[in-house]
Amino acid sequence: MFFSKPDGKIPFLSGLILILFFLTGAGNPDAGKVENPWRQLDSGLFLGEFPGPGEPVPGTEKSLKILRIDPKHHEFRLLNATHPQGTGKPMSTRQWALRHNLVAAINASMYQRDNRTSVSFMKSGGHVNNTWFSKDKALLAFDPESEVLPPVQILDRDCQNVKRLRKEYQSLVQSIRMVSCKRENVWAQQPGKRWSVAAIGEDRRGRILFIHSRTPSTVHDLIDHLLALKPVELKRAMYVEGGPEAQLFIRSGKEEMEFVGTYRNSDPGAPGNTIAWPIPNVVGIVKKEAP
Repeated sequence: MFFSKPDGKIPFLSGLILILFFLTGAGNPDAGKVENPWRQLDSGLFLGEFPGPGEPVPGTEKSLKILRIDPKHHEFRLLNATHPQGTGKPMSTRQWALRHNLVAAINASMYQRDNRTSVSFMKSGGHVNNTWFSKDKALLAFDPESEVLPPVQILDRDCQNVKRLRKEYQSLVQSIRMVSCKRENVWAQQPGKRWSVAAIGEDRRGRILFIHSRTPSTVHDLIDHLLALKPVELKRAMYVEGGPEAQLFIRSGKEEMEFVGTYRNSDPGAPGNTIAWPIPNVVGIVKKEAP
């Protein structure tokens, strides 16, 4: 009950406070809650769906897919069409996953015109897909020789002794650096050059991120967008493919998800490419066996 003075000012002020109380959500127990963008698929495996870079358009509000992988629960695999025990031909990430019983698969890197060979250094155990160690400054490294080393990490040539570390990992994929070890966007802006992107990242806690952004954008803008997404906690990232070849496949439990890239500079509102192109090299994961 409100008690007023004859001038009526107190009831008016009290009513205003009451209106503000409800408008600000103070009377709503759900107000202020932040929706968790991560959905758990399995132990140590989460899928995040985020708006793509740039202004959202109908049908693409969550076109950025990020699979967060905890190395404590999953092991990494590098698969090549050039491997003696392989098929000898490129396949989609879905086909690679089904053939090798992978939980997920993403492009390993860009490849040359022979549709087999990576553009830079690539090695998986005793099989070397490309011996050329280019000027690219990022390397995905896994299968360490020693348990002292992280099971998987993205190496940065500006901040680490890559010459030494590359000898201590059995599997290596060299590619273009997107985010430096200082969390800086190191990709020059390329106005007018927009395409879908597949990338591999590492977060602040050492978890690996399989990143697929379908909405065509400049790579520079995508990197800025990823760094601004606080739930992602992106620390480092490397580019692995762009355009319609960029793809990500996930198979966990009863769920199968396939994300494909679309054409360069295509209209975000247009249907675009819907076909998973065959690719020669993929990075995949398998679930670790329980001890």
